[in-house]
Order: sequence, then structure tokens, then C-alpha cells
Amino acid sequence: YADYLLEFTSQTPVPVANAYHTPETLGRDRLAAAVGATVLYPGRNVLIVDFGTAITFDFVSAEGEFLGGNISPGAATRFRALHHFTRKLPLCELIDREVFMGRDTVSAIEGGVVNGIVYEVEGYIRDLERKYDGLRIIFTGGDSNFFAKRVKKPIFATYDLVAYGLNRILEYNAK
Repeated sequence: YADYLLEFTSQTPVPVANAYHTPETLGRDRLAAAVGATVLYPGRNVLIVDFGTAITFDFVSAEGEFLGGNISPGAATRFRALHHFTRKLPLCELIDREVFMGRDTVSAIEGGVVNGIVYEVEGYIRDLERKYDGLRIIFTGGDSNFFAKRVKKPIFATYDLVAYGLNRILEYNAK
């Protein structure tokens, strides 16, 4: 039994301004992570990179405005796509070794997927740092620690970002 229950929907008031044009299509996890980012870094520009089935790149301004982001295939999705949509490529997975240029098909796939994601993340970081002062970077999601070791920037990695945000949303709406 609970004394108070809050259903988190696109209509639920949140303590950030939501500039997303279609809030009803915005994943609640993404919005909760944005709120969580303001708990960890109040008054700061924050890039949230969530590594899961998809990789989401979301941005919250120092003024507390969720400005949206982008969605890209995650590592496992990329590996499965290469295997599924080609005839002879094997199904690979994340491995804890550095591969710059593969010297066989497996290492070429592993390096291609991992380095592709690293370069993608570093590109977002570079471009946002040019535009926003004092950018903070949060990695979250299942593959966050794997990629935190490979991206050459100071990063805060946490699996609990969505939970921080959900707790803050609950507090914000408490009667």
C-alpha cells in the first residue's frame, strides 16, 4: 500500500522546462534522466548519453531546459544488424580489448562498432563544448562503463540517473 502514487506521463509536471516539440512521444526515461541530470549538476549544461539498445544523446541547459537530443542504435543493435542484414558476417559482441583496425572479420566488426560509437560520442561532446560553457557529461545505461573507459573526457557514470530524476519528479509533485 502506498500513501501517494504518481503516474508519470507526458502531462506530469516536471522541474525542468521541456522544449521537446512532441512531449507525448518523448520517452519518459529520457525526461526522467534529464531531471536527474539537474539533480546532479544544478545550473550546469549537461549532455546525457544513455547506452542501451539505443544510444540516446540528450541535452539540458544550465537554465534547466530540456532541449532534446538524438537517438542512435546501441552496440548490441549494431552487432545484430551487421549479422542479420549480411550473409556471412558473424554475430559479435562488446569485448574488452582495443581494436583500431581489425586484422580479421571479427576484430574488424568489433573495432568498427566500438570505434564508431566512441567517435560519435566524442563528436557530440566536441560540438556541444564549442557551444556551451562548462559542459558536464553523464553516461548511464548498461554499456556506460564500457564506453566511459574509451572516451577521453571527464565523465560521471551512473546507473541511477533515471531513479534520481523519478525521485525528484515525485518530490516536485508531492502534495
